[in-house]
Formats: sequence, structure tokens, C-alpha cells
Amino acid sequence: MPTERQVSLFRNGRNQALRIPREFELEGSTAIIRKEGDQLIIEAVQEHKLAKLLKSWRSTEEDFSKINDPELKPGEIF
Repeated sequence: MPTERQVSLFRNGRNQALRIPREFELEGSTAIIRKEGDQLIIEAVQEHKLAKLLKSWRSTEEDFSKINDPELKPGEIF
């Protein structure tokens, strides 16, 4: 895979834009862009690890037993 490629810049309304070649496509639908000197750095937004883990879990149909959790009255906490 090439590590660099010349691309054309164009105007899209009031914004400057460029087409990202297929070999440089990023995962997902959002990215972070930052400027360091004359360089623009574009990074795909990484999904949070916890969210990714939770999405990977299968749902369970297990019934959990009821917990005796009586309502507290004011003054009973301390």
C-alpha cells in the first residue's frame, strides 16, 4: 500500500476539501483533524473500548432473583 499520494484540493461551499483515495480510507464515520505546522493530521475516531466490549456481549434471557431493597426513610441513612 502506498504511504503517500498527491491529491487535488477543491472548494465545497466555504470549506476547502479533498477526496481521500480508496487506499487511505478511514474506518467509521467521524475523524479528528489537527494542524501541526504545515501538516494536517487526520485520524479516525476510535470507538471507546468499553462501548466496543458491551456491543460484543450477547444478551441474556436469564431471570435474576428479586433483591429485598426496602425504601429508606429520611434519617435512616446516617
